[in-house]
Amino acid sequence: MSQDIQTKIEQLTAELNAYNYQYYVLANSAISDYDFDQKLKELEALESAYPQYRDPNSPTLKVGGDITSKFNTVQHKWPMLSLSNTYSEQELIEFDERVQKAIGHSVQYVCELKFDGLSISLTYENGKLTQAVTRGDGIQGDDVTNNVRTIRSIPHQLKSNLQYPEVFEIRGEIFMHKSAFLRLNKEREENGEQTYANPRNFASGTLKLQDSSEVAKRPLDCFLYFLYMENRNRTYQSHWESLSAVHEWGFPVSDNSKLCNSIQEVLDFVHYWDSARHQLTYDIDGIVIKVNDYAYQEELGFTAKSPRWATSYKFKAEQAETILEAVTYQIGRTGAVTPVANLAPVVLAGTTVKRASLHNANEIERLGLHQGDTVYVEKGGEIIPKVVGVNMEKRKPDALPIKYPDHCPECGTALVREEGEAVHYCLNEDGCEPQIVGKLQHFIGRKMMDIQGLGAETIVTFHKLNLLRQISDIYSLGDKRDELVTIERFGQKSIDNMVAGIELSKSKPFEKVLFALGIRHVGETVAKKLALHFKSLEQLKLASIEEIASVQDIGIRIAESVHHYLSLPEHLEELEKLQAAGLQFEVEEKTVLLASDSLAGKTFLISGVFATHSREDLTALIESHGGKMLSSISSKLNYLVAGDKMGPSKLTKAEKLKVPIISDEDLLNMINQ
Repeated sequence: MSQDIQTKIEQLTAELNAYNYQYYVLANSAISDYDFDQKLKELEALESAYPQYRDPNSPTLKVGGDITSKFNTVQHKWPMLSLSNTYSEQELIEFDERVQKAIGHSVQYVCELKFDGLSISLTYENGKLTQAVTRGDGIQGDDVTNNVRTIRSIPHQLKSNLQYPEVFEIRGEIFMHKSAFLRLNKEREENGEQTYANPRNFASGTLKLQDSSEVAKRPLDCFLYFLYMENRNRTYQSHWESLSAVHEWGFPVSDNSKLCNSIQEVLDFVHYWDSARHQLTYDIDGIVIKVNDYAYQEELGFTAKSPRWATSYKFKAEQAETILEAVTYQIGRTGAVTPVANLAPVVLAGTTVKRASLHNANEIERLGLHQGDTVYVEKGGEIIPKVVGVNMEKRKPDALPIKYPDHCPECGTALVREEGEAVHYCLNEDGCEPQIVGKLQHFIGRKMMDIQGLGAETIVTFHKLNLLRQISDIYSLGDKRDELVTIERFGQKSIDNMVAGIELSKSKPFEKVLFALGIRHVGETVAKKLALHFKSLEQLKLASIEEIASVQDIGIRIAESVHHYLSLPEHLEELEKLQAAGLQFEVEEKTVLLASDSLAGKTFLISGVFATHSREDLTALIESHGGKMLSSISSKLNYLVAGDKMGPSKLTKAEKLKVPIISDEDLLNMINQ
């Protein structure tokens, strides 16, 4: 039973990470909003019940996706977190109940339309637009300032007679109106160019163009809906108040938002727009509900992925009927085989759909798919749909069932499906072309070795020309300039940039190298934990499965995978080549200088609102003097730093556990003493 649970968690984690990459990086997905959210909820429930199997790099903790390499990367001053989603009115009622329990009484909510576009954060200094950054992975995004300047509804300079902060950020959504989308798509079709599936993809693709003059030719629009500034609570008491202010400053703010005094008013708003949305000139896919009072927002706080003071209600997915023309199979870098339904083109929610993932053999069996079946497909928003059922009345009498292959469609190797596993694997990792190419592409990725000048398409080309067969071959490309210069559309400048990027990658820390190797089950967070614990590759190679599994958040499945990888002679030989090339296989120890150690060994939690300090200021102060921050009240907590409007549940729990409750002034005195 436990093996089945662990397998299911790993399967869902891999699927959701892949869908995140498709959505955030490629602006193109293979699953509907509804199905993604249902899978995410299923994974959250399993991880909650069986935390020992949670992947530290789980998509339940992930905000978004990766960053495109086309633009400069900028770190967000305030993280751009995503919202939790629900399709159930009962879950909205439960959200309200959780808020009331934490705050101690009912609260006001601001309801806003959930625009189907591209999230953006704008920075203004002295009233002038200085930077525009995409959401990216929530921590850092792409600097698209020049492109955003072409959007006419976004002011470049605010009027000087208005009362606005010296520096502030304002966030919103960039989108394209339906009429503009249809007109521009028609022009592309007439010119023989590839058309976009929907307005969101067109807006996303436009914003990522390198030439801002081309961006200016495409009519993008924007609604802004959230203000960030230092000490915001001292200027504005609520979200609704700040929305009114930014509207007065000249920003485009939707007229369709509403201040609600009860959850029933929220539900009435949801009911109205579920029908009225079709009358809008732009696409929306739901409603966003935010606690209005800023002090209550701070008190409710955040999870790792989303704020506890906001949620979104997604409208139900649409459904259509079409023909299953064929099932094909894709091989990933780990050897996982994913079946794909190839469909007769069908229009669904304004998008022409041709493909959908079938996930694994279990899904094909559950659906009972036969060749040429008439199937029901479903999706929310613009996402490529999922096959949700078969119209049995239209099945042909002689239709044969879809038979999952026994051998790899790419290399012919017999597929393996371990007991309890949902996924079939091709184990020919060194001879199966998609796996080889996938591992090479993974290695050069931004979160791995980040090799500039060597992209995914170039990897494919070099592999076909036999220049790259394994990872270590990347570090000998500089010795093959005479051969490289003969490759079509690969000039001297491109070669120089690539070689410089390869050389620069040698300085990447051990944790990045470990992640880049592509060891199964070793994501970014796991690689970091292993690197920090064992300090070097040599120590990791000497470790037993039990020693690896003893590292915090590293389960037995991950430990077995790492140990197996490091036991194979061909992998050890490859690692020796990489080490000889100059890659980092040891952790560089760094000394952290503290202002003092007056809070060393003490743990703190901050709650409420403070007159003279922000929570961020207090956190930085505690950590700079050796203290440690905790995320919740427990017996391990030494001090609760309490301000105004602290939630009653925290106060009750702290008193029950006899945790000392101190003020920000008490904290300063502790440091000074």
